[in-house]
Amino acid sequence: MQDFPLFILFLILIGSIILLVWAGDWLVRGAATLARKWGIPSLIVGLTIVAFGTSAPELVVSVQAVLNNASELAIGNVLGSNIANVLLVLGLPALIMAIPTNSPGVTRNVLIAIGATLLTILILFIHQPLLRWQGAVLFGGIIAYLIWMFGLAKSGSEDPALQEMAEIDGMEGLPQSTSKTVFYILFGLVGLAVGGHFIVQSASAIALTFNVPQEVIGLTIVAIGTSLPELATVIVAAWRGETEVAIGNVLGSNVFNLFAVLGAAALAGPVVIPRQLLVFDVWVMLASILALAFLILTRKPIGRKTGAFLFIGYILYMAAIARGVI
Repeated sequence: MQDFPLFILFLILIGSIILLVWAGDWLVRGAATLARKWGIPSLIVGLTIVAFGTSAPELVVSVQAVLNNASELAIGNVLGSNIANVLLVLGLPALIMAIPTNSPGVTRNVLIAIGATLLTILILFIHQPLLRWQGAVLFGGIIAYLIWMFGLAKSGSEDPALQEMAEIDGMEGLPQSTSKTVFYILFGLVGLAVGGHFIVQSASAIALTFNVPQEVIGLTIVAIGTSLPELATVIVAAWRGETEVAIGNVLGSNVFNLFAVLGAAALAGPVVIPRQLLVFDVWVMLASILALAFLILTRKPIGRKTGAFLFIGYILYMAAIARGVI
C-alpha cells in the first residue's frame, strides 16, 4: 500500500473509518436484537454488547495494529481518543449549548475515570513494552467496572448515562426480522475486520510517506476518526437540548478505552510505548480529565467560554504534535 498515491491513502483511511463506525453500529443493533430474542435481560445486553460495541472502532483498530506490528498506532489511538473526548467532544458541542455537570452519578464517574487514568499511567511506567500480564490487569479493570455498574443499575441508580446504556428497548433502528438481524451481525463483524485492517495499513503507509512516527497518526487522524461517534452523539444531544448524558458518555468511553481497548491490545501482543508519549501525551490526557473533574466538582457548566477554552486547548495540542514532528 506504500506505493499508492497519498490522496488515495487518505481516501482509504477516511473510507475505512466510516466503514468501521458504521459496522460497529450495525453490530450493536443486530447483537442487541438477537440477545433480546433469546430472552437476555436488556440490562445485561446494555452493559456488555452495547458498551463494548460503542468502543468497537478503537478496540478493533488497536488490536489490528498490534497484530500488524504497529503497536505504536494502538497506544496513540487510545491516548489520542481520550484527549479528544474531553477537549474536542465536549468543547465543540458546548459552543452550541451549555453542558451541565451536575447530572446524577457524574461525580462518581469522573473519579473512576481519574482512577483509570492514573492506573494506566502507572502500568505504562512499570514495564515497557506492555506485556500480556499488564493487559490482563487493565482488562480485569473493565470487568470489575461492568460488574459494579450492573450493581448500580440493579439498585436503581439515576445516572442518565447508565440508564441509557442499560436500556435497549428504546433504541432506534433495530432490525425486525431474523434474517435482517443476522445480516446486521455479519456485516458488522466483516466491516469491523475490513475497516480495522485498512485503517492500520493506510495509516502506517501515511506515516511512512510523511516520515512521521506511527503514534503521531494514531494520536491525530485515527483518534479523531474513532472519536467521531461520540462527537456526533454529543452534538445532536446539544442541538436537541438533551445534554445530560454527554459527560457520562465521554467518561464511560475514556474508561473503556483505557481498560478494554488498551487491555485487549496488550493481550494481543507487546505494545511498544514511544518515549514521547510518556514525556508529553499521557500528561495531557491526565490534565484534561483533571480539568473536567474541576468543572464537575465545582458544579460549573461547560458553557461557550469553557467550551471554547477546551476546543482551543485541543487545537494547541494538535499544534504541539505538529511542531514536534516538524
